[in-house]
This record gives sequence, structure tokens and C-alpha cells, in this order.
Amino acid sequence: QVQLVESGGGLAQAGGSLRLSCAASGSIFNLNHMGWYRQAPGKQRELVASITTGITNYADSMKGRFTISRDNAKIDLQMNSLKPEDTAVYYCNARGWPKEFWGQGTQVTVSS
Repeated sequence: QVQLVESGGGLAQAGGSLRLSCAASGSIFNLNHMGWYRQAPGKQRELVASITTGITNYADSMKGRFTISRDNAKIDLQMNSLKPEDTAVYYCNARGWPKEFWGQGTQVTVSS
């Protein structure tokens, strides 16, 4: 079993920055994928950014603004040039076949 604990998030103004962190604990030895997803009210959960076996992947709307990094069992998401449409609950995700784990979510609110 893997536990994911998220930190960071909160309120930012448009154009500002926030940093999210996610720390994994438990059976982390085979986690080949870690990433961030988000869900805005009334919308489906979507990929923000991920690292899979060392390869990073970003949703198109996040490219150039967000940066994901991983240090063993911890991943960070640096979010710059925030926009009001970035407002959502952000979830940490980790996968190690055949299991998948989610954090509890952290709210990010960007005011215009």
C-alpha cells in the first residue's frame, strides 16, 4: 500500500506562482509513474503533468508554465503564470503495476 500526502496549494493571483508537493510512503519501490491531475467543478479529472520512468509529460495548456520534478518518493509541481482557469482541486497520483494510488487533493484557487 502507498500513502500520498500533498502539501502546498492555496490562493494566488493571476500571473502568480504556487508550488505543490507530494510525498509517497509505504511500498514505494516499484512506483514507475507519479504525477498530478486536477479536477475543476463540473469537469472531468485531467492530467496536469507526470513523470513515468524518468520521462516527463505535460498537458498542452501547462507546457511552459508548469514544471514537474521527482526526487525518489517525492514529486513537486512548480506552477508559474497562473490563470483563473487553473482553479481546481489538484490530486497526486502514483502507479506501480497493478495498483494505482491517489492523494486526498489540494485546492488551488487563482483570482483574476
